[in-house]
Amino acid sequence: MTLLRTQLGSTLRGHRLRQHRTLRDVSGAARVSLGYLSEVERGQKEASSELLASICDALEVELADLLAEVSLELRVAAAGADVRPLASSGAAGAESAPAAEQAAPAAEPALALVGAGAQGRTARRRGDAVSLAA
Repeated sequence: MTLLRTQLGSTLRGHRLRQHRTLRDVSGAARVSLGYLSEVERGQKEASSELLASICDALEVELADLLAEVSLELRVAAAGADVRPLASSGAAGAESAPAAEQAAPAAEPALALVGAGAQGRTARRRGDAVSLAA
């Protein structure tokens, strides 16, 4: 199981590196020590909501977008960890289920509107289709 602090740190580091910025640059802009920011990025420290907001401001990333991205990554990681034959979990009647059903349990599709920000896009789900409204 992936920890929230680990995924948050990894995602923050990804944003920083994509912007070609140093820890020193972001730590100064966020007003947090370089060492602490490094520990947050490595998943060694839990960041408070205030600290996350400050880091997001420094990276010019919406906090809600960061959290949506982290949520999606956690779902993907959990789905990968959950793929195993049902027979090994001791479920009754697993022997009669087709092999495809045993290997991949049905999962709810996930949708993240990363970058929606102030544009206010929303997702509406109708059956299996998802429509985006501006």
